[in-house]
Amino acid sequence: MSHAPSHPGASPLGKPVAYAEHYAPELLFPIARQGKRDEIGIAPAALPFIGEDLWNAYELSWLDPRGKPVVALASFRVPADSPNLIESKSFKLYLNSFNQTRVASAAELADTLARDLSAAAGAPVAVQVEPLSTRPERPIGYPEGVLLDTLDIDIDCYSPDPALLIADHSQPEVGETLYSHLLKSNCLVTGQPDWGMLVVRYQGAPIDREGLLRYIVSFRQHNEFHEQCVERVFVDILRQCQPTELSVWARYTRRGGLDINPCRRTPGLPAPASLAEVRQ
Repeated sequence: MSHAPSHPGASPLGKPVAYAEHYAPELLFPIARQGKRDEIGIAPAALPFIGEDLWNAYELSWLDPRGKPVVALASFRVPADSPNLIESKSFKLYLNSFNQTRVASAAELADTLARDLSAAAGAPVAVQVEPLSTRPERPIGYPEGVLLDTLDIDIDCYSPDPALLIADHSQPEVGETLYSHLLKSNCLVTGQPDWGMLVVRYQGAPIDREGLLRYIVSFRQHNEFHEQCVERVFVDILRQCQPTELSVWARYTRRGGLDINPCRRTPGLPAPASLAEVRQ
C-alpha cells in the first residue's frame, strides 16, 4: 500500500475519531520531512546527519488464531533519511486496529507492521515485537555525562534562539556529553506539551553550558514535532559551535501509548544506547 504524505493539519490530530474494529493500514498518516528541513536550510540531497527515530509502543494487542488476546511491547526504527515521518496519533490508531484482528504469530505481526510502516515512511522500518509472555525488559537510566539542570542561571527566552549557542575556539578541543531534563516543546498541530530529555554529545571547542541550557529551555513555547525539534537542535549546534563530531538525541515521554526518541549524529558515530529516561 502506498501512502502519499500530506500537510500536518489534515492529520487526525486534535479531531474526534472512531477506533477501527479491525486491521486498517490506511490509518497511517505520513508527513514529508522536507518542508521543515527547508526552514532550517537542509537540502534534500545533503543531509548533515544520519540517525533514526526510535518509537516504543506499550499498548499493542491482537488476537491469536483461537481468539485469545496477546499483549506485547514493540519498537520501531524509522531511518532519518526516509522521506516521511509518521504522525503519532495515526500510528496509535493503526496499532489499535489490531485489537480485534486474528494474527498467527508475533513474527507475522512484525512482518505486517514492517511492511505498512515502511510504505508510509518511504524507507525500510525495523520492527521488534515482544509478547509480555516472553518477559521483555526495558533498561532505565541516565546518560553518562554532565547534567545542566543544576546551573544557577536566569532565563527569559522561550523561543529557539541559535545565538544562545557559543563555543570557545581559543580553548583545546574536548569530548563530552551534556544533557537536560528541561526540554519541552509543543505539538505542531494541537499545541499540546511534549516533555523530554535532550542529550548532546560532541567533540570540539568547549560549548558554553549556560548558553546550551538556555537554548534547550528556549523550545518551551515552540511548536514542532519531536523529530523536527531534534533536527533543529543538531543543525543549530553544528552551525554555531562547529564541532568536529556531534550527536543529539531526545527521549520524549509517552503519549497515547507511544514514546518517540529521535537521534541525529554526524556520519561515523554509533547510535546511543536504548536507555529509557526515568519518566518514560
